[in-house]
Amino acid sequence: MAETAMKSDENSTEYQLARDSELRFEVENNEEVEVQLKDGMAEIFGTELTKNNTYKFTSGAKIAIFTWHGCTIRMTGQTEVAYVSKDTPMVTYLNSHAALEQMRQQAEREESRGPRVMIVGPTDVGKSTLCRLLLNYAVRVGRRPTFVDLDVGQGVISIPGTVGALLVERPADVEEGFSLQAPLVCHFGSTSPGANIKLYNLLVSKLAEIFNKRCKANRRAEVSGCIINTCGWVKGGGYQCITHAAQAFEADVIIVLDQERLYNELGRDIPKFVKVVLQPKSGGVVERPQAFRRHCRDEKIREYFYGFRNCFYPHSFDLKFADVELYKIGAPEVPNSCLPLGITPEDNQTKLVPMNPSKELLHHIMAISSANSEEDDIVTSTALGFIVITNVDMDKKSFTVLSPAPRPLPSRILVLSDVRFMDLK
Repeated sequence: MAETAMKSDENSTEYQLARDSELRFEVENNEEVEVQLKDGMAEIFGTELTKNNTYKFTSGAKIAIFTWHGCTIRMTGQTEVAYVSKDTPMVTYLNSHAALEQMRQQAEREESRGPRVMIVGPTDVGKSTLCRLLLNYAVRVGRRPTFVDLDVGQGVISIPGTVGALLVERPADVEEGFSLQAPLVCHFGSTSPGANIKLYNLLVSKLAEIFNKRCKANRRAEVSGCIINTCGWVKGGGYQCITHAAQAFEADVIIVLDQERLYNELGRDIPKFVKVVLQPKSGGVVERPQAFRRHCRDEKIREYFYGFRNCFYPHSFDLKFADVELYKIGAPEVPNSCLPLGITPEDNQTKLVPMNPSKELLHHIMAISSANSEEDDIVTSTALGFIVITNVDMDKKSFTVLSPAPRPLPSRILVLSDVRFMDLK
């Protein structure tokens, strides 16, 4: 089958894809594109398409439809770009999945643990896409892998400013992604690990500890292993975060996307029993400008409160100052010149600091801590959910908050995030 595009009518195009080829497209701003598989077999990031089913993609979506055997795709709507390519690393990625599956089978025979895989690389090389691909392929052969997302800027498990883990039990929905039921989420509070590297590493270690406990209780999850997504910061402190995560999760395999320098550095610094592999990025991956990244973060927060395509109805209600306890994590360092002679400054990066209500909290996201009191470890506690402060009334001593669930809050302990969200609905 040749790779052709035939105009069907003014708004629709049919693409005929040869085997091992990929249809890549981007949706224009404020547009919607509908896609149908008319003939053959195809998949999007490892999730199989159903014939004649209509899939809708909205503004800003960057999609790649791959076929192993050839197919016909009908596309309706305005795209910024759409083309067919045979230059794709899918065979390499499939071989990676096959190697991981062999490791899982070996773990079953030897009653050991399954592979723990880290995906690393600079920004915009397709790390999240490869994670989704490997997770989908694992689920399709009956595994139950854990997805660990350490990307606090562009993560997919929860809102920006968090790290989390999710047991994946079925392939990701083509339009919506993975089912986010019962994720484990830790609040970091910023969109870059560099804002507080010590806190970031502390939360990564906490996630690894919880994951290890889950593996001891769930043999199927232990054999299936985990796929770990990381941030795109790969130099200096970012590199230290990568090596710390590899050590915390006891990674068996590190896949480096599209950066030979990082591959060589990890090969030098990581223990030799950890397999470090260099793989190419997809030719369809494009660099995302900062404005687009901010837009994606806002949309992720909006989706948390309003659901996928506004299927939820969030709640707005008032909270008395006296009904909650406010904290932030981290405090400014005290200069040595301000300390008594011979006293070394304490590390304030993971210090829990009580806060007083103020107008400065307006539009900030607050994490609802699972801790019951200040005596519990609030810093590394998991988050029960998130709210946004939409108004502060100092006279009435109350907040107005946007919440995905009705009152009361599941905990009175709230932890400040540097991430802001303005609800314009």
